[in-house]
Amino acid sequence: MRISSILIILAMALIPVTAVSGTKGAETEQKVPVTLNGSVVVTGNVIHLGDLFTGTGGKAATVVAYAPEPGKRAEFDVNWLYRVARTYGLNWSPLSLQDRAVVERDSQIIAHEEIIGLLLAGMTEKGIDTEGLEVLLSNPLTRIYIPGNAVGGAIVRNLAYSEQTNRFAAIVEAPAGDPSAQRLRITGRLVRVSQVPVLNRPITSGEHIRKDDIKWIKVRADTLQRNVIYEAEDLIGKTAKRGLRSGKPVRTMDVRRPFLVSKGKLVTIILETPYMTLTARGRAHENGAKGDVIRVTNTQSNLSIDAVVSGSNIVSVQSADQVVMN
Repeated sequence: MRISSILIILAMALIPVTAVSGTKGAETEQKVPVTLNGSVVVTGNVIHLGDLFTGTGGKAATVVAYAPEPGKRAEFDVNWLYRVARTYGLNWSPLSLQDRAVVERDSQIIAHEEIIGLLLAGMTEKGIDTEGLEVLLSNPLTRIYIPGNAVGGAIVRNLAYSEQTNRFAAIVEAPAGDPSAQRLRITGRLVRVSQVPVLNRPITSGEHIRKDDIKWIKVRADTLQRNVIYEAEDLIGKTAKRGLRSGKPVRTMDVRRPFLVSKGKLVTIILETPYMTLTARGRAHENGAKGDVIRVTNTQSNLSIDAVVSGSNIVSVQSADQVVMN
């Protein structure tokens, strides 16, 4: 090969590729720095090149994959991303083998409580009496995701209910009236609920329960024990036999009337008649609340008698002999 030919080849090698190819604009775009978007939220049902990478220029609107369903996510690994970048001529290389893109679909959530509200409204429209009843879904974690840009909420269709079993089944459609709407079959039953008084703070053993210690909650009736207290009056003024937790139904065995007489303490023994009042000193053999019959000993006669607790350290008897005997 002659020297002149070698010089020509070397000169051509030094000429920019863009000048030779005639595609200056395309190659300039290819050299724009491209970075990966590691976390992306999309609103539509497809994923565009510009969702995954920045610096894609006029190729940003190119569709490269389907978006996940509302409320779900899709993960694209480094191999898939690199192939996409090569296919569309992007100037991107992974920084590590751990590079990935996580794509989430923007969505609205129709939560558990809203679904229950829709079911109750649907039952009311069908004339089902739901007074004192609560909806219990077979799957308590049920929720519905719809596209974030969807217009309209959910609607209940094909509601069926059995009064014998209190069970129901229905189709919840969301977004309502949308041809592409989700249609989720939901089942469950109606359960009776009761309002019961509970403590709004922990109560220690021996502590008195006041009116402002009580609040009301709804509880499924089939979960309550027979000895649960249903009336606030049966709690107010009572004393806890043991430590009691807040927010839990209280059983009759958990509380007692406060003791007005304590075992071993001195008491006043009283007999009242229309004509006289007799008193004597005594000592209690046991604890007693108002109205309890306890055993006391007359400290003068040393005679043990039965007496009714009538006040703080006060007991009453029926026979005058019991009071004056010494």
